Amino acid sequence: MKRLAAVVTLLGLATATAACSGGSTNTSGSGGGGGGGLFTTIDVTRPGLEATAPANPYNPKGNSFVGYNAMRIGWVKNHLTDPNQALPGIAASWEIAPDNSSITLKLQPNAKWSDGKPVTAEDVKMSIGIAYTQGSTAFSITPGAAGAAAEVTVVDPQTLKITQDMANPSPKFARGVLDTNVLPAHVWGSVLPTDFWDKLKTARGDGADAEKAREEITALGEKVIAFAPPKDVSAGPFVLERVNPSEALLVKNKNFYNAANVAPAQVKFLNYTGNEQIWNYLTQGKLDQAGFTATPSDVMNRIKQAPGNEVIKGYSPVAVGMAFNQSKKPYDNVHVRRGLAYLIDRDQVTKVASPEGGTPATTTSGIHQKAAQAWIPETVPQLEPYKADVAKAEAEFEQAGLTKKDGKWTLADGSAWKVSMHAPSGFTDWLSAQENIKSQLVKAGVDAEVVTTADYPLYLEELAAGKYDVGFWLMALGPAPYDIFQRLYGASNGWTNVGNKVSHSAPGKSGNWMGGPEEIEVDGQKINPGELTAKLNTVGAEEAKPIMAQLAKAANQDLPVIQLWDYVNTLFVNNNRFTGWPHDEEILRGGGSVLMSGVWIQQGLIKAKQ
Repeated sequence: MKRLAAVVTLLGLATATAACSGGSTNTSGSGGGGGGGLFTTIDVTRPGLEATAPANPYNPKGNSFVGYNAMRIGWVKNHLTDPNQALPGIAASWEIAPDNSSITLKLQPNAKWSDGKPVTAEDVKMSIGIAYTQGSTAFSITPGAAGAAAEVTVVDPQTLKITQDMANPSPKFARGVLDTNVLPAHVWGSVLPTDFWDKLKTARGDGADAEKAREEITALGEKVIAFAPPKDVSAGPFVLERVNPSEALLVKNKNFYNAANVAPAQVKFLNYTGNEQIWNYLTQGKLDQAGFTATPSDVMNRIKQAPGNEVIKGYSPVAVGMAFNQSKKPYDNVHVRRGLAYLIDRDQVTKVASPEGGTPATTTSGIHQKAAQAWIPETVPQLEPYKADVAKAEAEFEQAGLTKKDGKWTLADGSAWKVSMHAPSGFTDWLSAQENIKSQLVKAGVDAEVVTTADYPLYLEELAAGKYDVGFWLMALGPAPYDIFQRLYGASNGWTNVGNKVSHSAPGKSGNWMGGPEEIEVDGQKINPGELTAKLNTVGAEEAKPIMAQLAKAANQDLPVIQLWDYVNTLFVNNNRFTGWPHDEEILRGGGSVLMSGVWIQQGLIKAKQ
């Protein structure tokens, strides 16, 4: 599995070895439907094509490709501070109430499904019902859930109004609505029972009937995931034609509302099982566009040399940190964590591990440095940068009671100390980073090792079970302030937030593998970082800023993680067959494939080269 899978999973998106044919260079004019011929790409969210999987966006292996044959209400951007900014999708426009209590959607007036039927507000309402079965962000059946919809009203065939439950509002409510898959009611309608909306109303209450209704709606989730439409009926710019283990072929949807401005006549997704395969496609000029792929410098140079290839970089609201299990000694001692921060040269780590896909973290704040400058510019200069400094590291170790004997640091009781770092197999940038950190630590007298876990799901399972001393952890997941800090002060560190009611679990319980203290002193004042993080889920931008400043200071001085590098959204395009690639950072701020080529194509940005 490629490293990107971790990032994509956390931003809310979803392997077998197979021979890859069909990676031939695109030729203008191939295929039917008009336009600029064949457009070839990969789905960065999912290694390995499953030929028998349905065209179902909720199926983990489904042949539903975001922005191509899978449409959403809107295409959310990763704006630095506003989580609700988006580009039009099935909704041509929308109005968010000043108090964030509702969002009113106006659908694309000419939107049709690929079978010619119009896209209506009833389609969208049914799609929202399906989202409820999956526990989607804005459509949760958990009583008291923050940011949950209260009512979905069809105003007219082209207009819907979705209201937020203001007993527990969230500033990212509109984002949750816009980020919803839209499906045809005349194909998917049988998935929901006829009494679904009555059942949903019951589920919002209390008592045995409400609990039973919630169980029934949750059970529908499995039915949704397994649903296999007889054929792909798409409201996107393309519709699935066929798929085999080597490639998936989509053809232009002549009924797409903006079909006149869709350049390619066909789109081909090539199969891959790892980074190396993607590198080969790129060095051979076979891909018109590819999303972020962890790429070493020598490979990047070969990719850049291929005729027509271009590298485009945009903002990615993700960082990676070296995370500690503070229930294990000596990581329960903040001076040990600070000592390690002073020993690790982050510039060197980034240069080795992610030279094209990351920038060294200026410090540990819990926030991507670009977002930090937008949210808390006055606080950033106050933070300790933890620049590599052996003398400061040794002073911290000594304060922790560690001793140096024969050039090697030992624990306070004189026993041996080895920093054991874990990463999933195939995550090339993480493993390279850990090997570099290991060499830096060993040089400074700290014994270290790198342990590889078979795959990412197992890695997350064992991490949550508290089996690791040190592991890598994706963090700073913007743009919403709550999402940014819940990676440090959420369930993984003991705080569970259900309906904005925060409870704390002891280390080793309920997924608390970080084991940090429940209270931290910041600027002479004791704070509960988990409760402060929960507040970010209910307040507006101005109220969020002082809370974020406190949390950044807490992360900086307490170091539940050492922030190593902030990701850059490095994309690959080829100008031989298509042009018009966006270079505007606002357009490039997508996570996974969301604001990549499928959305660019349907917006009419991409043109066939004449």
